[in-house]
Amino acid sequence: MTQSDAGGKIKVLVVDDSAVVRQVLQSALSSDPSIEVIGAAADPLFAKERMKRQWPDVIVLDVEMPRMDGITFLGQLMRERPTPVIICSTLTEKGAATTLQALAAGAVHVVTKPTVGIRDFLLDSANDLIAAVKAAARVNPGNLQRRAPAPAGPATATPAPAGGEAMLRTTERIVAIGTSTGGTQALETVLTDLPRVCAPIAIVQHMPAMFTAAFAERLNGLCQIEVREAKSGDRLIPGLALIAPGGQHLKIARQGAQYYAEVFDGPLVNRHKPSVDVLFRSAAQVAGRNAVGIIMTGMGGDGARGLRLMREAGATTMAQDEASCVVFGMPKEAIKLDAAERVGGFPEIVELIRRA
Repeated sequence: MTQSDAGGKIKVLVVDDSAVVRQVLQSALSSDPSIEVIGAAADPLFAKERMKRQWPDVIVLDVEMPRMDGITFLGQLMRERPTPVIICSTLTEKGAATTLQALAAGAVHVVTKPTVGIRDFLLDSANDLIAAVKAAARVNPGNLQRRAPAPAGPATATPAPAGGEAMLRTTERIVAIGTSTGGTQALETVLTDLPRVCAPIAIVQHMPAMFTAAFAERLNGLCQIEVREAKSGDRLIPGLALIAPGGQHLKIARQGAQYYAEVFDGPLVNRHKPSVDVLFRSAAQVAGRNAVGIIMTGMGGDGARGLRLMREAGATTMAQDEASCVVFGMPKEAIKLDAAERVGGFPEIVELIRRA
């Protein structure tokens, strides 16, 4: 049980080689009375010394640092004593790939920072950062990844071909998946266990813009199915999973017997863009009983009402169980609304998709 669980303040350690970032993060986090910044370190080696004296509930961690990088530190942390980690990463293509390694290794959230104007950006994003720390403090450490991150590089698995059997089959059923905190690891667990040809999948994972393309590319190299970032007009075909781009909504449209992805801008829904509710509502409207809706680990209630609409439309619906969730927030809300007709862990989720 963490100090925050016991009713005290959430103890946070900031690890970043930039003195400006450390100062701004400390100031922003300390403005919330429920958070106590117990220290700030310039690199993981200094952080380790600080953690010998007092263990934090949440660590805000940079990726690129001297002496030891954040990925190596995170891997050691998850093997020795899993602790919720928020990655504070620069918005660059290189940074996106590295940050995804961190998420695969067990980090629970990403806070993006620009290469210039960091002070103003972080101050403007203080509320989002505070919310992320509070969410991280409530995760189940036992479900954080304990394995080392997979190396970034060429694909090692053979994705479904652009033509052939997957293209020739007519789409009859679709699967819609929504997830948030802890979802990058959960999606990897589920998608890597699917056969090359299975029902088409549309996914909303709460993730900043810049990261979803790299996330999809990474999964594509690990899975038998093809995984890519969605764009408007993409046909949902067997053996293909489409992930909503960060910063845009994804919904399913239908033309005749075929389903298509529609990517669009719009206001935040449940404080998110992309929003799981937007995806689920569209699945209920255009697919009805031909759809499967699955809500997985995440903080908040996004997707619960949409899943209820899917169930009312005749779709098969499932919520991830508490035992396997990093954060049992979104599934819990869906269960409370009687939106999920079944509840299960990863094996049950994979089997549901296989049978679809």
